[in-house]
Amino acid sequence: MNWYTREGYNLKDLLYKNDEETFTVSYREALSHHMPTNHFHSTFEVYYLLSGKREFFIKDRTFVVHEGDVIIISPNILHRTTNTEMPKHERFIVNIHENFMGSVNQAFQEIFQPLFEQEYIIVRCSLQERLWIESLCQNVSQEIIDEMPGFEMYAQTLVLQLLIICCRHVKQNSTESLEYPSPMHERISEVVRYMNNHYMNDLSLNIVAEKFYVSPYYLSRFFKEATGFTFIEYLNSVRIKEAKKLLEHSSMKVNTIYKKVGFRSITHFGRVFKSITGYAPLHYRKSGSGGQVPRYK
Repeated sequence: MNWYTREGYNLKDLLYKNDEETFTVSYREALSHHMPTNHFHSTFEVYYLLSGKREFFIKDRTFVVHEGDVIIISPNILHRTTNTEMPKHERFIVNIHENFMGSVNQAFQEIFQPLFEQEYIIVRCSLQERLWIESLCQNVSQEIIDEMPGFEMYAQTLVLQLLIICCRHVKQNSTESLEYPSPMHERISEVVRYMNNHYMNDLSLNIVAEKFYVSPYYLSRFFKEATGFTFIEYLNSVRIKEAKKLLEHSSMKVNTIYKKVGFRSITHFGRVFKSITGYAPLHYRKSGSGGQVPRYK
């Protein structure tokens, strides 16, 4: 589906982000794509799969995402999408900060209740909902391309309409129980939950493998297959996510934070922090509540 055209040119990629990095829009049609960086941020993310099939790891488990599904992920929830047996896909992503929701209507907490009560929601759209959402996504993209006066504000109002459609769906429909892709995925989810709860401790591949009575080779191989992360990538991502929250919302010093989240060396902590977020730790201390989004790479 080639939506986005301008003067006869078919647009395969679209990327926009504002100066504050609190509103981003990304469209991509790709034969194959693995997210190359660990992904969490201070905004809500809306991921709409126009075509294809993806595996989506969110927080502690993996889901299969189908054409027409919308996934909305709350701020600071670790996630990654990877290929399935059908790697060709087309997706539309928006990141939007909570501040934009409140600026439109003071009742936004009630309107967007499902987003604030859950760490993520997965919406299996009806045909009518798909038509509405695809029209909104197309109009958002056209606004970004045309750059008419007020285009960013206009695009944000369209995104809010999309969020309202999804929240109405969640309120009006019973939550569908989503199965694990395989027993292996379910087993790895147990490992991930353990890591989420014990990231501050001295963890290693061997220690966790022994805890779950599997070989380090088995754990390493299937952890990557199920989550899209290597074991150490995921552990570092969880630790950095927690460190970022402490930098933004506490007065705790960096010298204390790096130990609290499980790092042994402040130098190593700083290097890993920048590789994951794109910024040095003190960037988030200076920016207060943040709102920064890691760079798309």
